[in-house]
Amino acid sequence: MPENDDPRWPSDDKDTSSTEPKGTKGEGQSTVWLPMSGLANGKTEELSVPKVTPESGSWFEPVVEVEDEPDVPVTPTPQWSAFAPVTPVEPEKPERPAEPKTVFVKPAQSQRGDEPDWDQFDRGAATPSRDPEPRQEPPVQEKAVQDIPRRPEQNRVEPPRPAPVPSATMHARPVRIEPAEKRFDAEATVGIQKPEPPSEEPPAAAAAPKPKKRKRKVLVITAVVVVLLLAGVGGASAMPKVSNRLGLPWAPNAPKADIPKPAGISRVLHGPDINGAGPTKDGLASALAGPAGSADLGTLTGTVVDAATGDVLWDKNSGTPLTPASTTKILVVAAALLSLDHGMQIPTKIVQGADPGTAILVAGGDPSLTSLPLGTDSPLYPGAAHVDDLVAQVKKATGGKITKVQLDVSLFKGPTAAKGWDPEDTAAGNTYMAAVVPVMADGGRNDPKSDHAPRIANPAAALTQKIAGKLEAQAGGTTTAPKDAKVLGEVKSQPLVEFANSLLQLSDNMLADVLARQIAIAKGGEASFTGGAAATMDVLKQAGFDLTGVQINDGSGLSDQNKIPAKVLSEILAVAAAPDGKDPRTAKLRPLLAGLPVAGGSGTLEKRYADPASAAGRGWVRGKTGTLSGVNTLAGVVLDTDGRMLVFALMSSGSDQNKGRAALDVVAATLHQCGCR
Repeated sequence: MPENDDPRWPSDDKDTSSTEPKGTKGEGQSTVWLPMSGLANGKTEELSVPKVTPESGSWFEPVVEVEDEPDVPVTPTPQWSAFAPVTPVEPEKPERPAEPKTVFVKPAQSQRGDEPDWDQFDRGAATPSRDPEPRQEPPVQEKAVQDIPRRPEQNRVEPPRPAPVPSATMHARPVRIEPAEKRFDAEATVGIQKPEPPSEEPPAAAAAPKPKKRKRKVLVITAVVVVLLLAGVGGASAMPKVSNRLGLPWAPNAPKADIPKPAGISRVLHGPDINGAGPTKDGLASALAGPAGSADLGTLTGTVVDAATGDVLWDKNSGTPLTPASTTKILVVAAALLSLDHGMQIPTKIVQGADPGTAILVAGGDPSLTSLPLGTDSPLYPGAAHVDDLVAQVKKATGGKITKVQLDVSLFKGPTAAKGWDPEDTAAGNTYMAAVVPVMADGGRNDPKSDHAPRIANPAAALTQKIAGKLEAQAGGTTTAPKDAKVLGEVKSQPLVEFANSLLQLSDNMLADVLARQIAIAKGGEASFTGGAAATMDVLKQAGFDLTGVQINDGSGLSDQNKIPAKVLSEILAVAAAPDGKDPRTAKLRPLLAGLPVAGGSGTLEKRYADPASAAGRGWVRGKTGTLSGVNTLAGVVLDTDGRMLVFALMSSGSDQNKGRAALDVVAATLHQCGCR
């Protein structure tokens, strides 16, 4: 509406300008009366509803035909709205009975000239807004969304048409009344954006609530994160490992009672009791009567000795020679400890060959070389030398100019298998043994980490091929290295004590037989099975041990032709376990005890002593095992309940492997439980 127009109101409540003359399209129809008498009292008595329908062929534009109207006194419409009766155009098709109708409201005569009478509206009706300018929108059809036919084009938004300049003859625009007590012009069609009602507040004030929403969103996210963190921490703290480490009250390891007061400690290690009263022969005989008489033991021989006094406390045919199996290794290790320096190391060399570019691997008798990379210790032979170390030395010495690698295995003599061995013992794929040669990697196994891995057929040749490959050279067969040849590289085994420890823990047959040859070499004998056996017995005899009935053909005990009485085993162990200073041989033989496997804890005894009958011996019995077909032996030491060191040697012949082992374990466990006075 132009700003210079004055608002005017009709002179009465009747609209006489909308009546159509007869003969027109809407003949006989007129706008329904809008009685306004109740508006003065704040009530609306009746409202007229014009019918506005889309023109045929259009889904978006309402059509309202406006006829020329007779001149009637017109009062200018107030600035905030333009109210005037309107005559609707009837549609060509019959209208739907449930179709919503547009509501028109005719205001009452203003009481103050240029301002509307605000008291004329119902308290429940919407209060009109003050618009500075008239709405630039066409008359709209107020129609429920669900009643308008749906087509794809319906989602388009049509721009509003410019509204005609308000005049005295202008029809009133439809008004939408909303529950918020505000009036808005009705939309022309569905899809046209609804105009926002004018606001008296500045735009900044309207945008003020947005930061609150963001703040609320941030608070919600923060709360969720905190809850998740608390849940995660709570879940983690419920885990046994976490709760134990943090010392939480619900930890499985949490103290179930008050923490006891600290107990006094002593930094002095106490050895076996050598001064108190030891077990008596009668007491021990009574304790062992049942376990030693078990039928599962077949033919049993054995003896028990008090290490502190050397007295024999129990004996059962201990002088009878029987097949010792792997307890033969006790004799070999004892002879090595008595005759060799405990720090002795077995060398392996690569020397310059007679031809340029030729290197010779000189075998020194060490089968414990490991093929594992440098920095990775062998789990089978801790402290063993590395093949890669030897190769690196050769590369540094020659600049990598090696074309051929040959092998010198002249150190060992005689056959590679002993008398009394099963032919399968040295066959490829066997897990017990390989051909006894003076050099190999990982004891001849194809897996450097597994004691039960299969052995390869020719371990010395396989190592030569491996070294040649690392030097990018060819393997050139066997030869004898020239005397005083230039050494290109050399590595050494672990010291004798550690070598012997690995031998006893694993009951390693290869290490035992090459160690017997080292004894023979040190004594000036032949490095063979015969030479090794002879050197071993000579050393023990010279050390004062009675070897009556002893017959050995190898150092490993694989030969079923070996014979050793139980008392020889017990005498050697008793000297090793004697009190310090009592026997001059003890200091040299003491490392023998350290290498014995622990019941239920290490070596060949690791998986034994799990039965209830022998469980008492777990951690207390230390012994060397021996097993062949029909043969089960066990010799070692154990502390009784009084802390007394007892030495035992038990040899069973004609017994089942599993039952015989279990029966021997019960005897040894009984010794631990015995006070036997």
